[in-house]
Amino acid sequence: MHRALVSIAVGSSLWSLSAIGLVAGDVHIGPVAAYVEANVRPWIEDPLIIEALKDHNERHAHLTPSDIDRMDAAWRAELSSNSQPLIDSVTDNPLSRFLKGKQAAAGGAITEIFVIDAKGLSIGESEPTSDYWQGDELKWQRTYPAGTGTLFVDRAKKDESTQMLQAQASLTVSDPQTHQPIGTITVGINLDAL
Repeated sequence: MHRALVSIAVGSSLWSLSAIGLVAGDVHIGPVAAYVEANVRPWIEDPLIIEALKDHNERHAHLTPSDIDRMDAAWRAELSSNSQPLIDSVTDNPLSRFLKGKQAAAGGAITEIFVIDAKGLSIGESEPTSDYWQGDELKWQRTYPAGTGTLFVDRAKKDESTQMLQAQASLTVSDPQTHQPIGTITVGINLDAL
């Protein structure tokens, strides 16, 4: 497996794993990064993830910002509807079943996993997200454009529904053959489980 120097994005800065300067509110970053490197990075090159990203990148290549806005609005509307064709197309596909299996195998350490394509659209989720387009969020902005090997650990937050303290960690997913970025993966980490 190709290994690039891992960069971790903290706030608006990139740090090498060995040069992280933590402040009191960021003490979770080191343990989250270590967990993700040991337990998530080994499976992000799984052919199911790679092929799903390549397929969706090809299918979504023609989408305009207006198309993406319409799709994101449809997703949000479906959240409160009995009919959820767009949400179901993402949460009930083989990639999402794979991600649900990875979340279950983590024994409570992982609270959610989702894969995001080159346009910032969610293509597989272990748990439904509140929106379809992730391209306007740091989880995508600090990984996909930053390139191969990038790990972004966001600030810790208390999840309102579960009351768990968690942080999202996002990794750039690259084509194992070309080493070019093709998407990202975001993993919610239960800080109490580390």
